[in-house]
Amino acid sequence: MPPFSRGPQYDEAAPPSHRPVHVLQNETPVNRSLESSRYVLISPCRNEADYMRQTLDSVVAQSVRPAKWVIVDDGSTDATPQILAEYARQHDWIQVVTRSDRGHRAVGPGVVDAFYTGYAAINPHDYDFLCKLDLDLRLPPRYFEILMDRMHADPGIATCSGKAYIEEDGQLIDERHGDETSLGMTKFYRVSCFEAIGGFVREVMWDGIDCHQCRMKGWKACSWNEPELRFVHLRPMGSSQQSIYTGRKRHGYGQYFMGTGFLFMAASALSRVNQKPYVLGSLAMLWGWLSSALQRKPRYDDPAFRAFLRRYQMRALLVGKARAIQELSKPN
Repeated sequence: MPPFSRGPQYDEAAPPSHRPVHVLQNETPVNRSLESSRYVLISPCRNEADYMRQTLDSVVAQSVRPAKWVIVDDGSTDATPQILAEYARQHDWIQVVTRSDRGHRAVGPGVVDAFYTGYAAINPHDYDFLCKLDLDLRLPPRYFEILMDRMHADPGIATCSGKAYIEEDGQLIDERHGDETSLGMTKFYRVSCFEAIGGFVREVMWDGIDCHQCRMKGWKACSWNEPELRFVHLRPMGSSQQSIYTGRKRHGYGQYFMGTGFLFMAASALSRVNQKPYVLGSLAMLWGWLSSALQRKPRYDDPAFRAFLRRYQMRALLVGKARAIQELSKPN
């Protein structure tokens, strides 16, 4: 990691709204509209000692640093608490919140619960933007600067992100997320839009439901696959503490819960047959959906949302996601 400036200091007694944005010296000049913009990061984590230093270092090295970073230690039993304490001592804008050990790594609703523990530690109105950020990522240096610049340029964007890549045999492999979503591991939100949709639901597939809720209100959810917005995901999408097949099956269940129809689910699974683990990963996703349907598991309890989702998905199957999104964006 190249050397970096710690950035300007400020009076700790000053209220957040009076503190300057952290802008690193000797960097590409920052858009002046960003100088008054403030963003907060909230990071739920558990047992991330193997990955977290890369995330911590890449946030510290951002061209525009966060005004605050709340990291929620969700009962870690490895070296995570010690690493967090080290960085919190070095950077006064990092705050660590500790939750008791639940005895296992939580996904889905458990992650959202931990996120809201961090959310309770801030006043969201002190910030223009917020981001739910995982601690198993390596971010490019202008990541948040560029996201804020894009959102200033287009007030219709509610949430956005870059694209996730994994490292494999010295190569970067695209995780292949759609352009119509902001990625769950780095969900960057306009605070006003986040509040308007009611935040994240405490359910599986929370990171898909929120994007469709934004579209229901006429806003955009998007991500860009550009060099300066590509980040490395150190734990592959859909993996699990048990196995990658468990993670893929869980994704299929999540799609079922959200309200995804079988045809769209089948098309989605088919589109990933050439992604590791080849074929079997897609079959695990499809089985997650089918087994949930056979068991008649409950679905997301919002009929209007599910009807909107089905209409969008059927249109996407007919004309493609990009055109379906464009049609949703047209004024009535």
